[in-house]
Amino acid sequence: MRDLVIIGSGPAGLSAAVYAKRAGLDTLVVEKDPVSGGQILITYEVDNYLGLPGINGFDMGMKFREHADKLGAEFAEGCVSSILIEKKGNEKETPVFKVVTDQGEYKTKTVLLATGASHNKLGIKGEEEFTGRGVSYCATCDGAFFKDKVAVVNGGGDVAVEDAIFLARGCKKVYLVHRRNELRAAKILQEELLSLPNVEVIWDSVVEEVKGDSKVNAITVKNVKSGETKDVETDALFVAIGIHPLTESFTDLAEMDETGYIIADESGKTSTPGVFVAGDSRKKRLRQIVTAVADGANAVTSVQDFLVGKN
Repeated sequence: MRDLVIIGSGPAGLSAAVYAKRAGLDTLVVEKDPVSGGQILITYEVDNYLGLPGINGFDMGMKFREHADKLGAEFAEGCVSSILIEKKGNEKETPVFKVVTDQGEYKTKTVLLATGASHNKLGIKGEEEFTGRGVSYCATCDGAFFKDKVAVVNGGGDVAVEDAIFLARGCKKVYLVHRRNELRAAKILQEELLSLPNVEVIWDSVVEEVKGDSKVNAITVKNVKSGETKDVETDALFVAIGIHPLTESFTDLAEMDETGYIIADESGKTSTPGVFVAGDSRKKRLRQIVTAVADGANAVTSVQDFLVGKN
């Protein structure tokens, strides 16, 4: 019987693991991927984490994991299919949860959901067919494959603009396709993007189809105002249209909003006693590494209070 099982080992989960070990809690971290770090592993450069300006995302993920390892955090690989409430808690006793994975089952007094989020897809013709053959959801992962070639980025937020800026460093030409006539990204990012000579923004437009033979060679773009379509020759399409929470397996475990984010304040307490949430799967305004790390710390503090009866 564990004191705490943490699901996920991105920044929130690893931060929680560090705080849990320092608190002396019998803790297990369950991670579905072979490497810890979450989304930061596919981030080329992190420039807004205090004290570590310009650090590579992969290096940051490794540092976070090394910190947890140094403290003796225990990890198990496995994909969680469900979390069952075997016994509800009361004023004198803590609850019992059974965490079911494809590699085994674990019993615990508390659970921390730190499963993060995943990239949204366009759902257009050719997208699935050419994924990995020119269609990508991570410019920093795959951008190097398109050095001196043409790339298209779809989106208008911070991530899309950052991706376009990053790709422009190595690509011959970069197109940014956005459905509106103005970007949603931070002004400083917009200014940098629009100053680049090899970047062209295709306004008021959406990508309707990905074309190619063995790999991508063009996309079809539709102007949402005129209805006109045209083909744009490109070697790659990078999709950057947001993320969705990875909470599908826990719909009966805790209250969520209409988009699947788990409802909790900064304490990490969910609607179910003994179940806590941290990171990108929590309903909140800002989803950044720094807020995920803070979530992990706050949630473990709440776990400690719960285990000693300070609900």
